[in-house]
Amino acid sequence: MSAPQTHLEILPRSVQLLLVLGLAALIAFPFVGTIFYVDMVNRMMILAIFAMSLDLLQGVTGLVSLGHAAYFGIAGYALAFLTPEGAPVSLYTSLPLAVGGSALAALIIGFLVVRTQGIYFIMVTMAFAQMVFFLFFDNKALGGSDGLFLNFKPDAVLINLENKQVFYFFTLACLVGVYAFLRRLLWSPFGRALSGIRVNEHRMRALGFGTFSHKLAAFTLAGALAGLAGYLWAAQSGFVNPELMGFHMSAHAIMMVILGGMGNFAGAIIGAFSFEMLLHVFKDLPAVGNFETGKHWQMWMGLFIVALIVFAPKGILGLITRLISSIFARQEARHE
Repeated sequence: MSAPQTHLEILPRSVQLLLVLGLAALIAFPFVGTIFYVDMVNRMMILAIFAMSLDLLQGVTGLVSLGHAAYFGIAGYALAFLTPEGAPVSLYTSLPLAVGGSALAALIIGFLVVRTQGIYFIMVTMAFAQMVFFLFFDNKALGGSDGLFLNFKPDAVLINLENKQVFYFFTLACLVGVYAFLRRLLWSPFGRALSGIRVNEHRMRALGFGTFSHKLAAFTLAGALAGLAGYLWAAQSGFVNPELMGFHMSAHAIMMVILGGMGNFAGAIIGAFSFEMLLHVFKDLPAVGNFETGKHWQMWMGLFIVALIVFAPKGILGLITRLISSIFARQEARHE
């Protein structure tokens, strides 16, 4: 099975250069940006990790989940429960426990839902996520609809996460680490098997691959990475509520993946940043007469995504790649 057929991540050098420049901009941003914008970019990086975790399922393995936010929220709540009222909890114990809790939940739920396919898989993932949502929403012992507050960020030796710049660079390190890990995974035999399952699961099964175990492993890993994003989100915001597990959060993650371009983790990062920036742009639209344009940002976002799918099916990253290729082609034509 060739690389193009399996939709493996092959980035042109020009796009790789853009990613390096983007990383350099993220490194420099805390030294030039205000606290408000540093927090905003930090949230974007957390959502980028969340989008990459879903892309492992949706773009690489071909499993469309409408309940991925459940694992995002579980890790956030785990941090809230592990943090005492009067002291911070250790990063080195709370992070593995929170991510492990999300992974365990994904393993249990995945063992049941991975047996289904197509529309049934989509609906069952959403059903389980709604069950988790209402478990926390209706249970006062778990915080209820009001959620829970975290008075302290996790404590780590030599790392003061209460410092916004330190927390920013910790999140950036997690983002780069997750991207590097998933990129390496994509080229591994396991990653190639996942891509093969997306292309033709029946053929992969005929070749002797255990498609159930591969999909379950991908589902569990995606849940763990979503848990990492949820942990960072709770640590930054200092608050968790059931909305973190809701359908809207899962839908937003799907839109991020579609915006950037499915099956490519760099696209998931670009999609997360683009989604958040577009959200702020649409929310800040001025009123036209008595029509509050900004209140209907979902409509503008939906129209934008529809237009993008029509004119750039491979997402923003695919559009950037196409534009760069056309620019180089024109330059070569001029030299000739």
